[in-house]
Order: sequence, then structure tokens, then C-alpha cells
Amino acid sequence: MPPSPLLLLLLLALALTLPPAAPQPPPGSPPGRQEDDARCLRGVKTGLKDPDGRLSSWTFTNTSAGAVCDFSGVNCWNPQESRVIALSLSGFGLQGPVPSSLQYCLSANTLDFSNNALDGPIPPALCDWIPFVVNLDLSGNRLSGALPSELANCRFLNSLKLNDNAFTGQIPASLARLDRLKSLDLSGNRLDGQIPSQLGSAFSKDSFSANPGLCGHPVSSRCGGGLGGAGLGIVIAAGVLGAAASLLLAFFLWRCTGKTKAGRRRRQGRDSGVTTAAEEGSWWAERLQAAHNRLAPVSLFQQPIVKVKLADLLAATQCFSTTHIVVAGSSRAGTAYRAVLRDGSALTVKRLHSCPLSEKAFRSEMGRIGQLRHPNIVPLLGFCVVEEERLLVYKHMESGALSKVMKEPGETLLDWATRLRIAAGAARGLAWLHHGFQVPQVHQNLSSSAVLLDEDYEARITDVGLTRLVRMAPGEGGDTSPFLNGDFGEFGYVAPEYASNPVGTMKGDTYAFGVILFELVTGQEAATVSSDVVGEGFKGTLVDWVFQLKSSGRIADAVDKSLSGKGHDAEISEFLKVAFQCIVARPKERISMYRVYHSLKTIGRGRDVSEQFDEFPLAYNKDDSDTM
Repeated sequence: MPPSPLLLLLLLALALTLPPAAPQPPPGSPPGRQEDDARCLRGVKTGLKDPDGRLSSWTFTNTSAGAVCDFSGVNCWNPQESRVIALSLSGFGLQGPVPSSLQYCLSANTLDFSNNALDGPIPPALCDWIPFVVNLDLSGNRLSGALPSELANCRFLNSLKLNDNAFTGQIPASLARLDRLKSLDLSGNRLDGQIPSQLGSAFSKDSFSANPGLCGHPVSSRCGGGLGGAGLGIVIAAGVLGAAASLLLAFFLWRCTGKTKAGRRRRQGRDSGVTTAAEEGSWWAERLQAAHNRLAPVSLFQQPIVKVKLADLLAATQCFSTTHIVVAGSSRAGTAYRAVLRDGSALTVKRLHSCPLSEKAFRSEMGRIGQLRHPNIVPLLGFCVVEEERLLVYKHMESGALSKVMKEPGETLLDWATRLRIAAGAARGLAWLHHGFQVPQVHQNLSSSAVLLDEDYEARITDVGLTRLVRMAPGEGGDTSPFLNGDFGEFGYVAPEYASNPVGTMKGDTYAFGVILFELVTGQEAATVSSDVVGEGFKGTLVDWVFQLKSSGRIADAVDKSLSGKGHDAEISEFLKVAFQCIVARPKERISMYRVYHSLKTIGRGRDVSEQFDEFPLAYNKDDSDTM
């Protein structure tokens, strides 16, 4: 019996009121897929030809935890857990397309298929398959087709090597959005067209060589042939615009000394790795020069003798010149400047790259953060709101960030006693944030760049409360901070559970602090270990390296050579035990910062690190079983 017209009308009305279907995931990324590293590796083995039998040792009969970690070319987050961190199959002689089974190696951050015989295009969904990839090396293969613009979705990429393939077409302009990219090699392909200006400015000619069809900086001065009538018109128009720009530049000279050199300073800052993508232009600083903005007050939490205005900060930073940029916490959240006031006192001014909060909500957060006072926390002294800009004013730490101090060659101050005092001081500050309040203050972005040192090399933690203020990519995700959406933390410091549950926790902070402890005792950086120490073949992080040494019974080899054999071996051994307790894979099994602090204080007894701050009691959340 056919349905009645009334029933059809009701069904039609219901269909019109239903919400649209959810967008489908990209090809190769089925909804609801779960991480399954064994399935990932099995697919790699079956999906690629292996004429040299290099994958013959990959047998999947052993299903125990960590079994795949013994496979040739496979590195895991830790030997007891089958979670692949690096797949390094360079020179294995493998043939075939890029395996789609990589989508089940969700936690991998290194993918090296270089010097094989892979063919076909790069799957556009590759960055959805391995979203946390940091090092991607597909060089020396037979890959072809256009470079997918979706490579820009690999937001954590530090190194991208696609050289010596057969790629065609233009370089996607979207690659310029990879603000962490430090190494790029597209040489030896068949690419053509103009090199995106931002990539051309950031990388050398070698990154684009042996692509006869490419033009523009840095491979050539311009694109196109000789000047025709249209070309001549363009040159004339450019001349007129250049003259107008010169007049405007002269007009602004009186407002900000040295503006004509700003472009050169920005390039120098970018080459030295100091600036960020958000710092590409000085347009925002020029806007602050307007007369009505210069008089904007700087709100200070303690009443100063002389009131401070934005004009004072502009003068103290030379209009936020790149020469005043310093390392002070996360550069992704904001750029920090050293400001020297007229009386000679120094401040650190941090300009947030973006803040989704309304001015009222921002001022409320400032009031909350401004009340956090502790000997091991960098105090927030005040703030300034000018149009859309948000400037935070901190006490300046003269010795700079721990990450910077550790890199300085021949640094004699960081003997063992100094490093131990820095560790205990930073632990005291973080423990107070976790255990000094009924509702814990989770940092969520801890790194050695967020541990600052004063003139006496006492440690203080900065960027406290910043995760509630900023978002990394304006316009993405509405008003949700990516610090609460999986995009927080510097590479090398991010706890493994954040890959599947990106919610900031105290135990996530503890993991990051453990990495800092390993930096102090090894002298190495969190993201990479010096090839002079581990050789050219190792491509993992500092945590990978120390786990590797521990599993082979060689953990003593991790200790900085400048510390070994000087009578501190027993203390260093206890220090390493605390560090390993911080980076246990399961959050529930990690110790709390309360215990970390007291353990370090015990190790440093007699070394001026055991003093008590009774006015800052650690009274809450001390149970290690908490997962906050």
C-alpha cells in the first residue's frame, strides 16, 4: 500500500529540519580508526615489495607488548610498549606506493623511507595518518605527481626532505604555514613556477636546486622573460608605488627610529631562528605608534612611583625591534622582548600572537595570574591592552632561559651543584602550582625555554596561565585555545597520552619536567640528540635515547661528560631515577611534583637546595594516584 500524501509531507518536513551530515574524513582516514602499530607495520610489509628481504625479520607471531620494537628500522616510545615513534627504513630497497597502513601508526613522529624505490604520488591524507610527524624524509625515490597542499597539515614538521624524486607542478604556497620547519629540500625534481616568497626567504638556493622550471628568489632574480609592453607597464607602476612608499617611509621615520632597517633585522632574526611566523611584519608595531595608542596606560599590579604608558614600552624596545627579542617561554604563544626603561631597569614584554578572550575576560585572567607570587615563578607585573594587541609585562630574568644557557659553548657556571639547584628550584615552583591550591594550576606548556634564570641562576617558571589566553592559529577552532585542543607543548616535552587524550593534566606537566631533568643531566636538547654523541643514524628524541641506553644497561653513557668522574656519581644516579619516574608511559604511575621536589631536595641536601619556604605550603593533591 503506497504511503499517504500526508505521511510524505511529514517525512519531507522532518528531512528539512535535520542537520547536515558530518563531513567525511579525508581518503584513507576512516572514521573512528584506532592506533594499531602492529597493523601499521604489517601493512607496510605486505604493501611493499622487499626484494632484498630487509623486512623478513618482521614476524608478528609474538603479540606481547613491545614485540615490534625489536623490528629492524623501528623505534618505539619505550621498549615495553608497541607504540612506534620512528620508522626509519632508509636504503631498504623497498618498492611500491606509500603504504596506506601508516594511518595506524598515529604516534609516529619520524618517517624515513629515503633511498628506496617508492613510486606514485604522496597521499594527500598523509598528514592525517601521522599528524604528529616531525621528520619526513621521502628523498631518493621515484615518487611523482604534484606536491599535495595538504602537507601543510603536518603542523609539527621540523624537517621535510622530498629531493631526488620526479615531482611536477608548482610548490604549494601552503607550505609557508609550516612555522616549525627548519630544514627543507625539494631539489632534484621537475617542479616549476615561482617559489613562494616566504619559503624563498627562509631557505637557501640548495633547497630548490636542480628544478629547471623554478624561478624567483633564491634561484633567480625574477620570473618570466624580457620586458614587453605589459612588463614595462609593470616596471613603471612599480616605480610609482616605490616613490609613494618612500614618502610614507619618510613620514614614519620620526615615529620610530630605525624603521628603514626593520626588514633587514627581521631577516637576520629569522636566519638566527629567533622570530616566528607571527613576527613577519612590523605592521602591528607601526599601528601602536598612533598618537592615541601611545598614551594607553600599562596596568601594573603594584602602584608605581611613575605611571608607565605604552610609549615607554615602545621606547624601551625600540618600537619592538627584533634585536630586542629574547627567549622567555613559548615563542609560539607570543614573542618576548627585553625592555630597558629610562631609569635603567629591565622588563620582559610578551606580545601574545592571538587572544580569543574579550577585554573583560582578559583583564579578569590578568588579575588572577598577577596574584601568583612565589620565589620560583616569574612574576607578572602588569599588562597593556591596545586595540587587538595584548602585551604582558614580566620581571626580566637577567641570565635568560635554561634552554639558551645550556647551548652556550664553554659554559662554566653550570657545574653539577648549579644544575641540581636549578632542578630543585624549578620543581619547587611547579610543585607549588600543583599542590599549593585546592584547584591545581596546570602549566601545559613546560619546557627548558619556560625555565628562566635570574642573575644568581635561581630558576623561575614563566608562561604560567598562558594556556587560557592564547590560541596558535587565529580563526581556527573558534574561540577554543589549542592548548586545550591538542596543539600545546613543545616537541620532545609532550606526554604520550596527549596523542589520544589532549587534555592538560598535572601528570603531563610532570612528564615535561622529567624531560627537563634529562636535559640538565645530559646536556642535550629535548627534540634532538647531538650526532656527535649518538652518531648519524639515530633520529629519535632525548627520551628515546635515554630509554635506549637504559634498556641496554648503559645509562651512565647519557651523563654529560663535563659532570662525570667528579665525585657526584651517586647524586647523579639518584637524579636519573627521579627523571625516569617522571616519564613513565602510564600517567597513573608517574610520581607527583610534590614527590619530585622532595626527592630533589633530599639529593641536594648540603648543597643549598634544601631550604624550606614555609609561607608556600604544599597541602593539596599530593597523592600520586591522581590523574589531574
